[in-house]
Amino acid sequence: MSNTVVLDVDGTLVDTNYHHTVAWLRAFRSVDVTVPAWKVHRSIGMGGDRLVAAVAGDQVERDHGDAVRDAWERCFDEMIDEIQPIEGAHRLIRAATELGLAVVLASSGKRKHVEHYLKLIDPGDVVWTSADDVDDSKPAPDLIQVALRRVEGSRAVVIGDSVWDCEAAGRAGLPSIGLLTGGFGEDELVDRGASAVYSDLDTLRAELADLPFAEFEEPKA
Repeated sequence: MSNTVVLDVDGTLVDTNYHHTVAWLRAFRSVDVTVPAWKVHRSIGMGGDRLVAAVAGDQVERDHGDAVRDAWERCFDEMIDEIQPIEGAHRLIRAATELGLAVVLASSGKRKHVEHYLKLIDPGDVVWTSADDVDDSKPAPDLIQVALRRVEGSRAVVIGDSVWDCEAAGRAGLPSIGLLTGGFGEDELVDRGASAVYSDLDTLRAELADLPFAEFEEPKA
């Protein structure tokens, strides 16, 4: 019975959450909308298709949604060379594969961004997803379900840094593990379904064999 580790990328393997926050703040200001930084950060991890309305309301989404997303992409692209892997990212993936676990990177980021992250992490031959692969982003379970279709396995666990990762895992019927690397608190992650929370990737790596893998039904195409 093979086990699969479904890994979030932004905030989990690469240190991007605060870059995303700044990029979204600048994007909103480009259409003369001011939103509080804390509220943007609290929404990082959900897809851009949801974030504008979640942060600024449905009217801003109707009037400026696409313009804000376009501006966010430009602003984030300007910072992408500053992005660094989170300490232990490569070691975590290598250890998982050496244990015989299937690894799939379930990112809701843009394909070009994920490709850039892969160069930083050097994960080896693992499969991955991007926002281009789904119509509905986290906290919907679609991205996790697409990821699971790309590996051979019967049990899985989801690892991520945001409450949206934990919620998406729950909707997919899977357990989740939280990380503090994205700026969300331990209590918040547990409240959204995380069965355990780790402060860093190396501590998690030491306990990979004991993660709470659960059986899943093969997602329908």
